[in-house]
Amino acid sequence: MSEVKLAAEIRTEFGKGAARRVRRENKVPGVLYGHGSNPVHITLPGHELLLALRTSNVLLSLDIEGKTELAIPKAVQRDAIKGFLEHVDLLIVKRGEKVNVEIPVHTEGELAPGAYLVEHVLNALPVEAEATHIPESVTVSIAGLAAGDSILAKDVPLPSGTTLAVEDDTVVVQVLAAQAEEPTGEAEAEGEEAAEA
Repeated sequence: MSEVKLAAEIRTEFGKGAARRVRRENKVPGVLYGHGSNPVHITLPGHELLLALRTSNVLLSLDIEGKTELAIPKAVQRDAIKGFLEHVDLLIVKRGEKVNVEIPVHTEGELAPGAYLVEHVLNALPVEAEATHIPESVTVSIAGLAAGDSILAKDVPLPSGTTLAVEDDTVVVQVLAAQAEEPTGEAEAEGEEAAEA
């Protein structure tokens, strides 16, 4: 798991106008909370934060006016059209502490011959892991699977120190038979007219 160091500044102005001013300076407003402490309003460097958030569950080492805090992203708000970061909520974590997160599930391998589709029932698997050792993702093999086969949460290989935060029999990936397209209503109506003629 990667740890990214960012310099953060305490934010003293609030509201939409203040947030716009922060964003114009290519910074992102955020809130740091957790461990019973009062929420701390901060600003973070926009480009560096954007790069860091490309890794899911990234561990951020924040330098806030000389004090270092470890945090993981809990909620990220992006502009719906342009995609830039509008706000970020960060959860304070401690080394050795366990946290609940969701990690992306990837598949590898080829399905059995035939017209089959892979359905990701869970795109991300809820797990409990040490805050400083959160896996970036998990990979499951779908090699040789056919319609009706599925991979359950208990079948997903997890790194040591990581445990499931869902029931063992939760379906993560399942294989479905590809369905032929059904004729549209117009085609059916034309077929009935032809039969009557």
